[in-house]
Amino acid sequence: MLNEIMHKLPPSEKKVAEFIINNPHSAISLTAARLGEESRTSSAAVIRLCKSLGLTGFPDLKLRISGDLQKSPAIQYSNIEPGETQQAIVGKLTNNALQALKETSELVNYEALAQAVEALQKADKIHFFGVGASGIIAQDAQQKFLRMNKAVSSFTDIHNAAMYVANVGENDVVFGISFSGETFETLKIMQLAKERGAKTISLTRYGNSSIADTASIPLFISATREVPAPFRSGATSSRLAQLHLIDILFVSVVTDQYETASEYLKEIKAAMDFFKKGQKL
Repeated sequence: MLNEIMHKLPPSEKKVAEFIINNPHSAISLTAARLGEESRTSSAAVIRLCKSLGLTGFPDLKLRISGDLQKSPAIQYSNIEPGETQQAIVGKLTNNALQALKETSELVNYEALAQAVEALQKADKIHFFGVGASGIIAQDAQQKFLRMNKAVSSFTDIHNAAMYVANVGENDVVFGISFSGETFETLKIMQLAKERGAKTISLTRYGNSSIADTASIPLFISATREVPAPFRSGATSSRLAQLHLIDILFVSVVTDQYETASEYLKEIKAAMDFFKKGQKL
């Protein structure tokens, strides 16, 4: 979390973050006032850093640091190199996926999650938008939420999305998906939706970004180590983390409206059975 957000922090908070990264064992034993002294800042800078990280306070930050210190080096992200054996590929990709899912679960802001679930439940229409690999996540989200008998759409083309978003209302939700949080097309769609008065939800990697800052409700996944060479194994992990959070949202919506959802799912199953009866053996 600290490494990901470091370059966007103001000077005083950056000093605190650098001290924690270089002295994690010492940091968890200090008070906020003492940490401020050790980092040559102040207790106020420590508290501001906690807010920048989206944490409830300094005890929450210390808990996160303590958890990171207990992680084994063996479970850190590994990139796939040329000439890897199949055993190594299986092991590394599995490890990376598990790490991304675990870190994403640790980053969940339950207040924001509850707000997103409520917004999706009450929405008249839901529009998912993403570009490239994030477009696949948008399509998966559409397929899931259609089961709730919602008016749901997904777009990967900004022109088609703009035509729909141009007519959204305050009871509609526009959901922007972008790992970087800076995808130009997704940012413009979110800005347009905000101008039209719709509720906006973002799904980005952890940290401040243009898209997360624009959204009414920002949601985050693990900032997996997406390295450009040679095979972008990190991109695989981030995609799984995005799908995981979409699953969390859908299941949360369904369980909060269990009776209604059960009826919708029965009708969907009946429709599928109708088509199966017409198939030749």
